[in-house]
Amino acid sequence: MPPITALTRIEPVHLERLEKQGIFTTGLLLEVSETRTRRQTLADQVDADTTDVLAWRDEALLLNLARFGPGEHALFIQARVDGLRAVTGIALDDLGGRLARAAVELKQPAPDDATIEMWWEQARTLAEE
Repeated sequence: MPPITALTRIEPVHLERLEKQGIFTTGLLLEVSETRTRRQTLADQVDADTTDVLAWRDEALLLNLARFGPGEHALFIQARVDGLRAVTGIALDDLGGRLARAAVELKQPAPDDATIEMWWEQARTLAEE
């Protein structure tokens, strides 16, 4: 599980408060924010809004896709695909095109079509849960 410090949508003050609550990984964040009630409790504990918690959760779900690491996260950020909802909101071909352009801009190899399709399908499956 990636550390919560890998999330780009958490302001430092909230990051510090999450760590004081013992939430150090995206997996723990996903667990403590699984339901509406848990999200509200977490928001209250770290003095955030539930929309903030949802945004953190959305990005954490993205980071937990198979074969997804810091390089892929940077690629998605460059492609302006910042969370699971962003992945599910675009067509597979569009995602591939965005990631290909982002790879050129970052001067790194683009993921292959099979990997992009796997991420896209995983995102859709997770969004349905």
